[in-house]
Amino acid sequence: MNKSIFANMFVTHKNIRIHYSVTGNGPTLLLLHGFMETSVMWNDYIENLSQTRHVICVDLLGHGKTENIGYIHCMEDMAKAVYAVLDELNVEKIDCIGHSMGGYVALALAELHPELIDDLCLLNSTYEADDEERKILRTRAAQMATTNFDTLVRMSFTNLFPESSQIKFKNDFEKALEIGLKTSKQGFIAGHKGMAIRPNRLDILKKIKGEKVIIIGDKDWIVNKEKIIADTKNTDIKIEVFSEGHMSYIENKSELSYFLKRFSEK
Repeated sequence: MNKSIFANMFVTHKNIRIHYSVTGNGPTLLLLHGFMETSVMWNDYIENLSQTRHVICVDLLGHGKTENIGYIHCMEDMAKAVYAVLDELNVEKIDCIGHSMGGYVALALAELHPELIDDLCLLNSTYEADDEERKILRTRAAQMATTNFDTLVRMSFTNLFPESSQIKFKNDFEKALEIGLKTSKQGFIAGHKGMAIRPNRLDILKKIKGEKVIIIGDKDWIVNKEKIIADTKNTDIKIEVFSEGHMSYIENKSELSYFLKRFSEK
């Protein structure tokens, strides 16, 4: 079994390069990172997952080593870029885990290709559209990014962590912030604008035939835990609540590792 991560693999899509990595053999598991993150967020988990799975990680538009296609990256644009990778690899069926914005992209991918995704996990993510307050915040962030980018990224990223987590997970926090600061200005603006116009995709989530799980951090101010629990009552969508905030891959590493092992077993 091949357990190496093949870095710096690219596919051309709309005249730009999409970066991805592949490791392991077995049923395909697609991992999608969140906003101001890259595919390296999964590095602590890939070795175990690739024992039994063909793991694909993609840098989304404007993040990591993937280039930009414009100043608005809607979730459908990002999903089409991801699909270009899957098509290049002749992948027809996947399970998928999407963190935060990666979950939004996964749902857009499920809408564009209804038969593609078997099982889906939204990690610190949601099917909901932005409310008006959130849309206003995104508009302000996009405007501020043109003049005070580094300060804005630091503030935006820091707000993802409760203060206690910033202290408890100081090393991981600083590493993740360093990655966030490498997000291009255009990628930051385009991502915010794209997330602001995404629709509610609860119906798309419900239509997925396999296992559907939403992981929520109990201290996560971005994801509306109470509403999600109410919306998904009497459905086959499972809810798991972890103890910390929006960055479960850092704050709840052991719980997430255990979950991923169960989710990825086939």
